[in-house]
Amino acid sequence: MIEASGLVKRYGARTAVAGIDFEVKPGVVTGFLGPNGAGKSTTMRMIVGLDAPTAGTVTVNGRPYRDHGAPLHEVGALLEARAAHRGRTARNHLRVLAATHGIPTRRVQEVVDLAGLGEVADKRVGGFSLGMGQRLGIAAALLGDPATLILDEPVNGLDPDGVRWVRTCVRELAGEGRTVLLSSHLMSEMAQTADHVIVLGRGRVLADMPIGDLIAGGGSRVTVTSPRGTELAALLRSRGATTTPGTGDRFDVTGLGAADVGDAAAAAGIALHELTTVGSSLEEVYMSMTADDVEYRSAAAAPHPERTSA
Repeated sequence: MIEASGLVKRYGARTAVAGIDFEVKPGVVTGFLGPNGAGKSTTMRMIVGLDAPTAGTVTVNGRPYRDHGAPLHEVGALLEARAAHRGRTARNHLRVLAATHGIPTRRVQEVVDLAGLGEVADKRVGGFSLGMGQRLGIAAALLGDPATLILDEPVNGLDPDGVRWVRTCVRELAGEGRTVLLSSHLMSEMAQTADHVIVLGRGRVLADMPIGDLIAGGGSRVTVTSPRGTELAALLRSRGATTTPGTGDRFDVTGLGAADVGDAAAAAGIALHELTTVGSSLEEVYMSMTADDVEYRSAAAAPHPERTSA
């Protein structure tokens, strides 16, 4: 288990983490979400002792990370996939890590096989692709057979087979009763993998709940397709709904349920070609929740000069 209490981290005048409290419990995959600059990486670095908190505490399995005599047996972490000597082979990198913690060399071969590194285990890390580097980082995290696993963007650079392997692996580890903290910007993948989510924004906890509850809280919309869509949309707006144009004759409706939309269309003699209730996605809920907490925004596209009205 990972427990944070009043956790604060300041860098000069900038507060990266602003007094957060959370628990990452064993037996579930906990997703760690937030925009760039939200404090996720800083928090993970404090968990594994790479940064010292300005205030508050964070423990792993009841103790600060630095107090564990053999931390690889307690916590496996992937915070930087390229954290390996470029001149060493993957196998030798893992052997060095194993030697520092008294881990048998047979475990090196086990994680090589588990991570799908068999064909490149005796090649130098400097020639690895991003995906192979990710697999090596995950193998290193699993080396000590830890009770707690922290993975930062583990599927970055992986092909579809690798992404599925990571998803299956972390769910199996959680199923064994281990604590799994998984950070990713891929909302579709997080929706398939996580059981629980912690969302940060500007160093504060915005949400800490089961992923199903978070998505359900986003509400739903009704998707409508009609050959008289403009007329129907105006009618629904007169009844308090909000409509959002889609493609062609399709548009979305919020504020009214599917039955209300269907009844209104029938009463007006308007044909419907589609009437579907669609729940919010994790991405939609996340984007709405963090809209005011994005620190680094992309610039809005400039209008095309030929399309600018006089």
